[in-house]
Amino acid sequence: MKRIWKATVAAVTIPCVALAQTAGTTAPPPAAAPAPAAPAVTVLPEVNVIGATPLLGSGVDRYKVPAENQVLTGKDVTLEGPPDALRALRDEAAGVQLDNAAANPFQPSVLYHGFQASPLQGNAQGLAVYLNGARFNNAFGDTVNWDLIPDIAIDRINLEGANPVFGLNALGGSLSIQLKNGFTYHGAELDIFGGSFGQVAGAFQYGRESGNTSVYVAGAGLHEDGWRDFQSSGLKQFYGDVGWRSERAEVHLNIDLAQTSLNGPGTVPVELLDVDRRAQFTGPNAINNDYGKLSLSGSFDVTDTTSVQALAYYDNFLQRVANGNGSPLILCNDGSGLLCESPGVIATDRNGNPIPDFLMGGPYGSLAVQTTSTNGYGASFQISNKDEVFGHPNHLVAGVSFDGANTMFDANTAVGGLDLLNRNFIGPGIVIDQADGSIAPVRAAITNSYYGAFLTDTFDITSQLSANVGGRFNAAQIDIKDLISTALTGNHVFNRFNPAFGLTYKVVPGVSLYGSYSESNRAPTPAELTCSDPAAPCSLANFFTGDPALKQVVARTIEAGLRGQFAPYGDAKVNWNLSAFHANLDDDIIFAQSAILGTGFFQNVGATRRQGIDAGMRLTSGRWAAWIDYSYTDATFRNGFTESSPNNPAADANGDITVHPGDRLPGIPANLLKLGAQYKATDRWTVGATAIAASGQYLFGDEANLTPKLPAYFILNLNTSYQVTKRVQLFALVQNAFNATYYTFGTFSPTTSVPIIQVPGASNPRSLNIAAPIAAFGGMRITF
Repeated sequence: MKRIWKATVAAVTIPCVALAQTAGTTAPPPAAAPAPAAPAVTVLPEVNVIGATPLLGSGVDRYKVPAENQVLTGKDVTLEGPPDALRALRDEAAGVQLDNAAANPFQPSVLYHGFQASPLQGNAQGLAVYLNGARFNNAFGDTVNWDLIPDIAIDRINLEGANPVFGLNALGGSLSIQLKNGFTYHGAELDIFGGSFGQVAGAFQYGRESGNTSVYVAGAGLHEDGWRDFQSSGLKQFYGDVGWRSERAEVHLNIDLAQTSLNGPGTVPVELLDVDRRAQFTGPNAINNDYGKLSLSGSFDVTDTTSVQALAYYDNFLQRVANGNGSPLILCNDGSGLLCESPGVIATDRNGNPIPDFLMGGPYGSLAVQTTSTNGYGASFQISNKDEVFGHPNHLVAGVSFDGANTMFDANTAVGGLDLLNRNFIGPGIVIDQADGSIAPVRAAITNSYYGAFLTDTFDITSQLSANVGGRFNAAQIDIKDLISTALTGNHVFNRFNPAFGLTYKVVPGVSLYGSYSESNRAPTPAELTCSDPAAPCSLANFFTGDPALKQVVARTIEAGLRGQFAPYGDAKVNWNLSAFHANLDDDIIFAQSAILGTGFFQNVGATRRQGIDAGMRLTSGRWAAWIDYSYTDATFRNGFTESSPNNPAADANGDITVHPGDRLPGIPANLLKLGAQYKATDRWTVGATAIAASGQYLFGDEANLTPKLPAYFILNLNTSYQVTKRVQLFALVQNAFNATYYTFGTFSPTTSVPIIQVPGASNPRSLNIAAPIAAFGGMRITF
């Protein structure tokens, strides 16, 4: 069912507490029997309050909030068959695109209006992500690991525009994920599915309410071989929630566990793709994640108009990364029989001994290995009051939050052999430890402490005109202790108050106009702070060294728009929206390539801008659900600067490119069009299709726009479901039905750094991630 509508980034949607329902309302009676699997299309209900963004218990009229909001429900997550939240965002959410530098389907970056939430270091994290009201951006690099969330357990997803109350990283907006519990889901469900690329998967959920208590459990498992060489995925996920509530209070204790193994071949030089689209460039490229999170949340109605909410959580995240590359070392040219970092600079091992030419000329490869172990913890508290002020409706929310973490980081690079056929590293190799720190092992302890205090108020000036004003103070302290030397040791403090204000006006019944101004910031991450020296770069697998300080990024955003709904005929309803955004960022941060193979560094590049529009319309009726969304995003640099990009064929003799004001940011298509329809052909059979068209985008490493863009693309996906019985549903989907060849990510690779026997003499450094070809999947959903 298509249930995505434009609402608001209300002052009341504060990232504090995720509860099952609005506190103080009368609990619904327990279900006597579970609902059967729902048909794919139903009528879109009237929506007058904001749904479950991180905080429930503060519903507000959707026409009173001055920003854009999109809501996807659990039914959208299963709209095309198997539970898949990322596919729902890609196909149904306006302004959202996915790119995939790692070339693993469970490691994409989610971009919204040119801001992203990504699992990969090196990407500027411009979206704040919350899971059940707790911050989900990882403490070390603000990264977001989508593979840790069981899709079947998702109740709803709120994608919202810029609002400072969501804290750090909300430069372009926030994405809040609310999971189910036994008060919101009753019954049991088993999904079994699989298909192309050796995919075999299953998922289950069970929810029960008994009196004042509830229980909910969900789990998922998946194995996929992948369609490219050395591309595979393994997911194990579990979520559980125990709840209690009375007429005035509600409490939830939940746990989230995940273990995943992801292998992605990454980007590949175009000359190699021409002869073998399944190939990898260098390997291995493996990420293994282990995750556990425990959280306790509660809400209490002090009076009929005042409530308090609180949350506390603890999590542990262990990530192991192995990244194979060509060798950063060469044969010394003095006949010494040693390896050198550059002519005259001898490579040394951990003991300071010269590294010999142990393979008698090679070929050599390298393996960057890292381990990140993070213990995270946090708490938040807020109060909500709806007392009238001077006889006018008013809604005040105020609160405080704390997010902390202790991280242990270990990394090293080893030189070893190279498999000539697939360019995989052959170990065990010798760990490189250069005295100047240019390539050296790292072991560091990092402590993050993020504090927030926020207040926001919505006041009805008249029955048609509402004003919202608010703000948040963010304080970030990052302490780094070098456990090998003292190069990394340092303390970094970032403080800022971010204001917001706006107006909404009900033009006529069903149509509202809004406008707002807001500021938000993100502090440089530990990974960025310790990797900003061009003379001592870090590998793409997140190495770092002692570096100059980076400045925090500040966004100033203006939003304006119109939204409304009407009934064109019978039981049909149309929801429509037209919104515009204009965000100026100061001291934006990018990851630049280094002359040392496989390494780079972070740098502030001054001002950037992201501006554009979203326009969409959605029709729902008894048998139809259809939508169209168009987004235009103009993402540009506003300052000129010189960037290191040694693999860019248009770079100068020093490996530099010159970026000018007005040059476009890479990886962001200017035009994005989405179409979708679901049709209930009979009472049992539903058919549907989604389509995406995107314009070209510049490659990363070509911030100066000197080389051709990636080509534009169009993809069509088909789906169908059949309700065999009240409790058994069959479903199937075809992705990329036209078998289009297209690319979602591009950069430049040192093509000549390793021998490519499939393409002797290859020299074109353009390196792309090719999307999957046509694929078919199917399965069965059983409800009890």
